[in-house]
Amino acid sequence: MKSRQLASLLLTFFLIASFSSFAQSRDEILGTWYNTEKTAQVEIMEKEGSLLGKISWLKEPIKNGEPAKDVENDDKKLQQRPLMGLTILKGLSYNDGIWKGGKIYDPKSGNTYSCEIRMKSKDVLEVKGYMGFSWIGRTVEWTRVNK
Repeated sequence: MKSRQLASLLLTFFLIASFSSFAQSRDEILGTWYNTEKTAQVEIMEKEGSLLGKISWLKEPIKNGEPAKDVENDDKKLQQRPLMGLTILKGLSYNDGIWKGGKIYDPKSGNTYSCEIRMKSKDVLEVKGYMGFSWIGRTVEWTRVNK
């Protein structure tokens, strides 16, 4: 009888622990992250139920005496917008350990891709950008900025 009670108690403990960790895991992505090259930091935040990410720091914020601009964008009107503060991630929502359904903009190429993000560890994000099928794309790692 005591072994059943102990097993029941352990099962209850593990269920409670798993539910509390699941609730927290959705927000693990929030914070500031270095891009792969460590030339930019992206702050990921929640807004209206989905996630978005904005460039919050640049290694080279000034180019030719002016703030760095979105010069690779195909839209001429957008080429004059500054990179600092630019939203590059949007529309991501959490589903079963993956943030997906969003878009990522690459200022280096001027292209926008579908996006999925996974936590590789508590301080490393696996960011995948793709066109069409998710298995055809490029995956990079971002690291958490320790403030």
